[in-house]
Amino acid sequence: MEQSKIKELVAQMTIEEKASFCVGKDFWHVQGLERLNIPSVMLTDGPHGLRKQGGSGDHLGLGSSNPAICFPAGCATASSFDPEIAELVGTELGKLCQAEDVSTILGPAMNIKRSPLCGRNFEYLSEDPLVSSRMGAGEIKGIQGQNVGACPKHFLANNQELYRQTSNSVVDEQTLREIYLASFEGAVKEAKPWTIMCSYNKINGTYASENKPFMTDVLRGEWDFDGYMMTDWGACDDPVDSVAAGMDLCMPGPVKDNVRRIKEAAENGTLDMEKLDRAVERVLNIVFKYAENHDKDATYDFEAGHEAARKVETESAVLLKNEDAVLPLKDGEKIVYIGEYVKNPRYQGGGSSHIHPYKVTGIWDVVGEKEGVSFAKGYDLKAETIEKEAAVEAARAADKAVIFAGLPDSYETEGLDRTNMDLPAYQNELIAAVAAAQPNTVVVLHNGSPVSMPWIDGVKGVLELYLGGEAVGLATADLLYGKVNPSGHLTETFPIRIEDTPTYPYYGVEKDDVKYREERMVGYRYYETMKRPVLFPFGYGLSYTTFSYDNLRLDREAMTDAEELGVSVDVTNTGSVAGKALVQVYVAPCATGEIRPLRELRAFEKIALEPGEKKTVTVTLSKRAFAEWNTDIHDWYVPSGTYRIQVGTSAANIVAEKPVDVTSTRMLKPKFTVNTALGEIMAHPVGKQVLMQVMGPMMGGDKAAALGGEGDVASDDNALSQEAMMATGMAMPLRAMVSFAPDASIEQMEQLIAAINNAIENA
Repeated sequence: MEQSKIKELVAQMTIEEKASFCVGKDFWHVQGLERLNIPSVMLTDGPHGLRKQGGSGDHLGLGSSNPAICFPAGCATASSFDPEIAELVGTELGKLCQAEDVSTILGPAMNIKRSPLCGRNFEYLSEDPLVSSRMGAGEIKGIQGQNVGACPKHFLANNQELYRQTSNSVVDEQTLREIYLASFEGAVKEAKPWTIMCSYNKINGTYASENKPFMTDVLRGEWDFDGYMMTDWGACDDPVDSVAAGMDLCMPGPVKDNVRRIKEAAENGTLDMEKLDRAVERVLNIVFKYAENHDKDATYDFEAGHEAARKVETESAVLLKNEDAVLPLKDGEKIVYIGEYVKNPRYQGGGSSHIHPYKVTGIWDVVGEKEGVSFAKGYDLKAETIEKEAAVEAARAADKAVIFAGLPDSYETEGLDRTNMDLPAYQNELIAAVAAAQPNTVVVLHNGSPVSMPWIDGVKGVLELYLGGEAVGLATADLLYGKVNPSGHLTETFPIRIEDTPTYPYYGVEKDDVKYREERMVGYRYYETMKRPVLFPFGYGLSYTTFSYDNLRLDREAMTDAEELGVSVDVTNTGSVAGKALVQVYVAPCATGEIRPLRELRAFEKIALEPGEKKTVTVTLSKRAFAEWNTDIHDWYVPSGTYRIQVGTSAANIVAEKPVDVTSTRMLKPKFTVNTALGEIMAHPVGKQVLMQVMGPMMGGDKAAALGGEGDVASDDNALSQEAMMATGMAMPLRAMVSFAPDASIEQMEQLIAAINNAIENA
């Protein structure tokens, strides 16, 4: 509907009717108004399936919902490192929304995986904002390609379940911009979501639902978001403050008190009527965007959806270990499948994303009739016990043992964080016992986030399925038997121990002010910079074939930050079977004296290659690939210097790199004082020039030479070395130079600082 007509409708509403449109009609519906022919449309949970509930609703997955396709969870889908796979998920979700008359699905979930203990990590995409934003954009495009709204969530800095509705995320500006906002930024700019959901928590003291700097200034002002903002269910603290800050819809409804408060504030002038009208207009824009494009005759092909879920999981599972090519399995081998998950797979997490699946296909449904295949239960999830002897005997009699292990439902769910990274002790005991009896043991994992693996050296194979959706058995059989070559890669680091993580020991302890002490050092940024060993690094993933990465080349050796850099590398399948290679392009920063991550992922591309085939992959790096957020200018800034472009098979394994000199087109204009260290002034080209012009004649001789970094001021064995002299001088505040220049005064130093600042300002 045209904007002018939307405004006409709003102009015909009473203040109370306007207020009601800023509050849900009920648990799942947006308000409608029959007298103005405004329909009431439905929202419902995602993000990896449609959770449409009939009757009264809930937000914790407790009530029943209509049958739907349960796709692999975000933890799995993101591991495909393929935005087209995410788009496939979104397309299927959008089709089912049309068939079920749902206007907006609540997803994708795009919060950064700050700690492996977050109970909701299985829904989230990555510890890296580039992966999160690109994969999230893919899903949004797929959903909205079906004329259904997507709702990326939970905006912003919502990274724990402990006291999630009241905790205050204390995060510095640079970290917010480079990590937590960046996760949403690319998706918003590229995919243009119809709606966005705010989180429960406060950010630096202000609830997300009332946070104007992020909702209005950043989302709308900088990123051009033109949809409507909604709260998470129950996240509205003050409805008047929320609407004033840029929130458009407080969910769920009906909350008569919220309507009353908004109405009274608009009537008495506490809430600007223009802001209320604007909120209603935003909601109506999306309501009619769906209503006018709803296909009332739409149906959904559930069998096709089940096959789509299978395809997504085959592209997403990560092969973590394959010693002596224990995989793929071969028909005719005596294989014992061990574990309760063989017949009853864990394929999704708990909470608001819990889907009522169309059907579930486990691995036993696929391989149970194969010749030479047997089953041993091994453990009982409910009783938390093992049947070790029978499993060990079955393993000893087989050619290979495949143990299906993982985290039970109760270990990871919305509303509850994990307390450790361990599998249940009985499962670890069983794996160790079977591996001791059968050297060809493979572990297949069902889990939504990293787990420790005390048995890793005793098994030959590990296949990480994550939470693989309702067709997980079909996909697993395809992968285990080599019908599909694994090509997933980890979008998060698997630490060895929880004590090794950047948020230890305060994650899960702080419930009021949650301080992000690690700042930008999240995930691999921390592990690589601190050179901390890990179990499996970010970006890691094996294949049944091998690849080489050769002839890395840059289209220029030097550039300004206003230019783009073309990066090309040749990738060859050097093995005997077809497979997919992931090209990961990292940028290592120049030396600036600031603490920056050792390297950061700036581009990635996944390609298919036949045996012996070679392809050239080319990516383009823009200013943002080199930039960091500068808190003095409150903008992106590229320090001048030599950067290294790196191609890796993971964040820990760089196979090729080349330098490029980057010159900033923007000169920072710091304000120096007499207490500024000489080194800081000398590091600025204009500051150094003015300082040397004035201080050289004033000091003269060797002292001036030392200040400029020239000459040898060490005269005897007891003298400071030139290096030590330079270091001492550069750390000295300008005011201290009065002590070394007898004719100088503090007034002269103040005049010098004024001259330096003036020269910088006019440069």
